[in-house]
Amino acid sequence: MAKTPATYDEASVQTLDALQHIRLRTGMYIGRIGDGSNPVDGIYVMLKEVIDNAVDEFIMGNGRKIDITQNNREISIRDYGRGIPLGKVVDCVSEINTGAKYNDDVFQFSVGLNGVGTKAVNALSSEFEVISYREGKFKRAIFERGEKVKVQSGKAKQRNGTFVRFIPDSEIFEEYDWKEEYVEHRLRYYAYLNSGLSLVYNGQIFHSKNGLADLLDEEIGEERTVYDGLHYKNEKIEFMFTHTQQYGESYFSFVNGQYTSDGGTHQSAFREGILKGINEFSKKNYAGEDVRDGLIGAVAVKLKDPVFESQTKNKLGSTEVRTWVVATVKEQVNLWLHKDPGSTEKLFEKIKQNERVRKELSSIKKEAKDRAKKVAIHIPKLTDCKIHFCDPQPRGKKAVDRRDETVIFITEGDSAGGAMVQSRDVYTQAIFSLKGKPLNCHGLKRDAIYKNEELYNIMRALGIEDDLDGLRYNKVVIATDADVDGMHIRNLLLTFFLRYFEELVAKRHVFILETPLFRVRNKKETTYCYNETEKKRALVKIKNPEITRFKGLGEISPNEFGLFIGKKIRLIPVTLGSRSHVSNTLDFFMGKNTPERKKFIVDNLISNLD
Repeated sequence: MAKTPATYDEASVQTLDALQHIRLRTGMYIGRIGDGSNPVDGIYVMLKEVIDNAVDEFIMGNGRKIDITQNNREISIRDYGRGIPLGKVVDCVSEINTGAKYNDDVFQFSVGLNGVGTKAVNALSSEFEVISYREGKFKRAIFERGEKVKVQSGKAKQRNGTFVRFIPDSEIFEEYDWKEEYVEHRLRYYAYLNSGLSLVYNGQIFHSKNGLADLLDEEIGEERTVYDGLHYKNEKIEFMFTHTQQYGESYFSFVNGQYTSDGGTHQSAFREGILKGINEFSKKNYAGEDVRDGLIGAVAVKLKDPVFESQTKNKLGSTEVRTWVVATVKEQVNLWLHKDPGSTEKLFEKIKQNERVRKELSSIKKEAKDRAKKVAIHIPKLTDCKIHFCDPQPRGKKAVDRRDETVIFITEGDSAGGAMVQSRDVYTQAIFSLKGKPLNCHGLKRDAIYKNEELYNIMRALGIEDDLDGLRYNKVVIATDADVDGMHIRNLLLTFFLRYFEELVAKRHVFILETPLFRVRNKKETTYCYNETEKKRALVKIKNPEITRFKGLGEISPNEFGLFIGKKIRLIPVTLGSRSHVSNTLDFFMGKNTPERKKFIVDNLISNLD
C-alpha cells in the first residue's frame, strides 16, 4: 500500500527560535561538528568566536593580554578590554543580532559582524558562563544549552574586561577532545597578526614583535631563502613575501585577524600586485607562474564590512578590496626593487631560473603525454567515478550536488583495489591501484613526475598538473595495509604530495583511510574493531566470539568493504604544521641520513618480547 502523503497545512509550518535553530542546524553556524581531530572542527570554531571578541578589544586599543585556560573539556577566556556594558551582558551572549559591532565608532575592524558567534557558542555549550567587569562593578550570567540559569551583579575589584567559560555540549559533539597543537597553532596566528598582544595559554605565552615577518620566519624555519623579502605594513594592510627553492606557491591570508584558509579576493589581489609590480619595474611581461613558483607570502587586511562566503569565514568574497590591494602591493614592490638592488638581482635570477625550468619541462611534458596516449586513452589503473569535484554545479529543481562527496582511493595493489571497486559508490568513489611501491621523490626535481609513469598517472588522475582548479576529487584517500610495507607506501605518497603539491595537503584534501584490524563475532552479532581498545570492549560485549585479524585490505570481502567506505567511513585528515617542520621531517625520514635514522629506529623500537 502506498504511503499517504503528509498533510501540508498551517500546522506543518514551524517557527524555530534562534536557540532551537542553532542546535538543530549546527553546521550553518560553526561548519562541521567533528570530534576535535581536525583543526576546523566545531570546538575550535567556538574557541575562535570567543577569542575574536577579545582580540577586537585589543585592536580598538583596549587591553594587551588575553588569558586562555583549558582543563579537560572546559575552556575559559579572559580579556582586559572595556568589558561588555553591564546592562547588555545577557543580550550580547543570547540574543541573535545583538552587539556593538554594528557601530563603526566602537568597532572599526571586526571579524564578528553578524551578531551570531558568541550566541552560537552559548547555544552549543552544556555550560556557558560570562562575567563582565566594568568600572568597579560586575555582571555574571550562567546558561545551560543556551537557556539562562542564573544572573548576578555587584561590586568588583577586578580589572575591566570580560570572562567567558564554556563546555561544548556532548549532546551535539558526542566524543571530542581538544588537541593542544591545534589550539597553540591558532594562538600563534593571533599573536603574529596583533603585534604587542600577549596570549597566555595554560601558562605558555604567545607574543610577536614583527608580525607577519615572524610568521614567515617560523614557517620557513632553517630553509634557505633566495633573498630577505619585502615586509610592509600600514593601517589597512600588512604583507610579506620571499622566495625559497620549494615548488609551487604558499600563502597565509587574513581578514581582521581571521585566517582565510581558502584565500579569497584579498589573496588574489596580493598575488596580482606582486606580478604587476615586478613587471612594471622590469618593463617585461613575465608569466605569473615564473614569478610565483617558490614564493611564500602572507597578507593581512583590515576591512570595515568584510563579506565572507560562509559563517566560518574561510574565504573573503568582498570585491572592492581588489583595487586598493593591487595598487598598494604593486607600488611597494616597485619601490622595494628600486631601493634594494641586492634582493632585486637575486629575485630576477630566481624568475629566470623558473622560466628555464618551465621551458625545459614543456618538452618533457609533451613526451609524457604522447607516451600516455600510446599506452591507453584512459589512465591505467584508474577506475573512475561519474561525478567529479571540478564539474559545474548541477542545475534544475531536482538536481543534487554531490561534488563534495567525491573521493579517490589510492590503494596498494589489485587485491585491495578489486574489493573496493565492487563495493564503492560508482557516482562519487574512484579507485587508483598502485603497481608497487612509488618512487621516493624526496630531493628530486619536478621532471621526476613526468619521467615516472606511476607518479605521472596519479597527477593526471587528480587533475592537479597546473593548479588545484582542476582537482577532480574532493578527498584523496591513501588506503594501504596496516603493516610495514603499507606504512612505507603511505610515506612515499605523502612525500610525493608534499614535495610537488603541498597546497593539496594544506587545503585539507588528503586523508588516510582507517580500516578495521579485527572482526569479533558470534552467530548473533558482528563488531569491527580498529584498535586493541575497541577489541577489548567487543570481547566484553560478545559472548563466545570468533576473532579474525585482518592482515591486509585484500583479505576483506567486497561486502564487508562497503561498510568501511560508506557512511561509517573513518578518515584521518593529513594536516600541516609549519613548513619548516614538514621539510625537516621529510629530510629525516625520506632523505639520505641513514645512520641517524637507523639510530632513531633502534632507540624507539617497541618490542613485544619480555
